[in-house]
Amino acid sequence: MRILVVEDNRDMNRLIQRALTKAGYTVDGCFDGEEALDFLAGAEYDGVVLDVMMPKMDGHQLLTRLRASGSDIPVLFLTARDAVADRVAGLDLGADDYLVKPFAFEELLARIRAMTRKHAGNRTDLLAVGDLVLDTRARTAARAGRDIPLLPKEYAILEHLMRNPGAVIGRRQLEDRIWNYEKAGSSNNIDGYMSRLRKKIDGDAPESQRLLHTVRGVGWALREPQKGETE
Repeated sequence: MRILVVEDNRDMNRLIQRALTKAGYTVDGCFDGEEALDFLAGAEYDGVVLDVMMPKMDGHQLLTRLRASGSDIPVLFLTARDAVADRVAGLDLGADDYLVKPFAFEELLARIRAMTRKHAGNRTDLLAVGDLVLDTRARTAARAGRDIPLLPKEYAILEHLMRNPGAVIGRRQLEDRIWNYEKAGSSNNIDGYMSRLRKKIDGDAPESQRLLHTVRGVGWALREPQKGETE
């Protein structure tokens, strides 16, 4: 999952990015609301961690712009203001959650999981397609009870596919969700990741039991096999 951190305190921004990256998220960071609009226009994000008090355009103004444009991207406000009126104002503008500084990073991660889970319509941290199960909190995968060891990018790709079961996911969409701006150039080996992921998920299983499918010239889909589709 790809998260945008909008925080004008550069040290805090870096600390949040580091914590989210360590937790397995793809992360971009920027330092004011106007810059955030450019980031949001240029890539797809699964959530925004948004400071309230910022130069050029504050968090409330940015969220107002987003909601007016029809965006329903999950937003978690970070602020030093702990008055009830401030929290209510942010939530009434369309924020999904509100966390007061200083905060524990464990709580930040839990709140991000909760708001993205709610946005996706999931009530638990478990995703399943057939007998393939992904635990997004523990970041583990298993098929038919057999653990599947995954590298970080393999996990991120699989999570995105499992959050969109049956949908054909193209190369560009995977690149937008899995690689941040700093690492965008490394996405050109995505075919290698998909090949390794297929071996780990399907192994030598017969076609009738394969879950990861290639739709030639379009992308990939995680689903039960369909008649007439070729690998």
